[in-house]
Amino acid sequence: MAVVEGFIQVPSVVTLLGAVLVFLVLYLLSSIHNKGKEPPGPRPLPLIGNLLQLDFKKLHLSLFQLSQKYGQVFTIHFGSRKCVVLAGFKTVREALANFPEEFGQRAKLPIFQDLANGHGILFANGDSWKEMRRFALTSLRDFGMGKQQMEEKIIEELHYVTDLFENFKGKPFDITKGLTYSMSNIISSIIFGSRFDYTDPQFQEMVKTSNRSTLLLGSPGVQLYNAFPSLSWVFKDRKDLMESFRCNLFQIKRLISKLQETFNAEDRRGFVDSFLIQQQKIPSQRNSAHYHNENLLISVANLFLAGTDTTATTLRWGLLFMAKYPHIQDRVQEELDMVTGGRQTRVEDRKNLPYTDAVIHEIQRLANIVPLNALNVTRSDVVFRGYHIKKGTTVIPLLTSVLYDESEWETPHTFNPGHFLDDQGRFRKRDAFLPFSAGRRACPGESMARMELFLFFTSLLQKFRFTPPPGVTESDLDLAPVVGLILNPSPHKLCAVNRA
Repeated sequence: MAVVEGFIQVPSVVTLLGAVLVFLVLYLLSSIHNKGKEPPGPRPLPLIGNLLQLDFKKLHLSLFQLSQKYGQVFTIHFGSRKCVVLAGFKTVREALANFPEEFGQRAKLPIFQDLANGHGILFANGDSWKEMRRFALTSLRDFGMGKQQMEEKIIEELHYVTDLFENFKGKPFDITKGLTYSMSNIISSIIFGSRFDYTDPQFQEMVKTSNRSTLLLGSPGVQLYNAFPSLSWVFKDRKDLMESFRCNLFQIKRLISKLQETFNAEDRRGFVDSFLIQQQKIPSQRNSAHYHNENLLISVANLFLAGTDTTATTLRWGLLFMAKYPHIQDRVQEELDMVTGGRQTRVEDRKNLPYTDAVIHEIQRLANIVPLNALNVTRSDVVFRGYHIKKGTTVIPLLTSVLYDESEWETPHTFNPGHFLDDQGRFRKRDAFLPFSAGRRACPGESMARMELFLFFTSLLQKFRFTPPPGVTESDLDLAPVVGLILNPSPHKLCAVNRA
């Protein structure tokens, strides 16, 4: 009888355990159902994830193509790192505008930690980021952003770059250095309180290393390093980037030291002086702990990089498009001549130059210079569009999918100023125009960049006609971009022919 009881007790225990397991499974399924299922995506392989399905030389296009198959919210694995991609204008805007806290934290990618270690503005989070961003915005406004004071600085710099272009006397040349130096000088006047001569070797080296860092940040090797950080020694791009960034920081430190030697709290020359003043304030002051030398150094590097490369690159695309599409250049110059009569354009002229304004907007849209946006991470679990996205998930708001959204743009892959004109030829705003991103992480220098683009583009087209080199036709001009954190035009030369 005891033996029989023993056999009876065993299945009873198994049954009990089975019931508990069934209950737990049902509970978990119910919990997932209540929160929403996870976004779909291609099945990842062990260790490497979906790397074999991605082209790291055209990562934004790979992700864009995957969105056509898996939808506007989908999952992709970079090695063991799970990422959620947000595609399409409505999806990206909804996430960044309606869920600013959940999607508004910068992803802690290995390369960002290596470069900034949580300091500065671009790759930081938390209270330090909030304070540095607030302080940077205040300083930019104090030194003229969005005001006539800034307009005068831009026009002053225009004289230097115009002289540089004239020196080539209509012969082919690479416009990159002139535009990059001029943009660097505008942001430098805000950061350091003065501009540099284009021939200054220290200035040239600082611009060169900054540009190289931007290019390497988006390189395949650095993207693979972010997926496999334990293999840092394998990736040459990562090593080169660290060396380039160290050189850039050394150059910036040297400039800051010179400003410290001549510092006068009663005479603020730029952002650095404003920061030094904050450092002098009593330690008990709120947020004083954030004003340390590392935040100063990385913030200056961030502002210099962001204030140089993005606008200069957009202008390079703009002049390339004008050489590529001479009939559009003709219409811009006709409108400029009619409205300004040859005088220096001013920001207030924008409202009377609808076609020119539309062309500038279309340059920004089609150039798509920051295609992946900046990667964010979820601060908490979030249910978005019926999908459950876990805390700590890397999020990619794919700007390419916004600026090329076929449901928003009539001819998304064609240079078409008509995207920004109504039936009467008046300028019209488009909600899907988000080259500066949106939400709490939108570009803090947007108003300054818009002013720079307008004044430089209109002034240069008043003065010059941009054409391909002799023997090169418009159709020969290559619009394929160079891969980097920012999409640059392929190396090319143009002729700047004086219109006088």
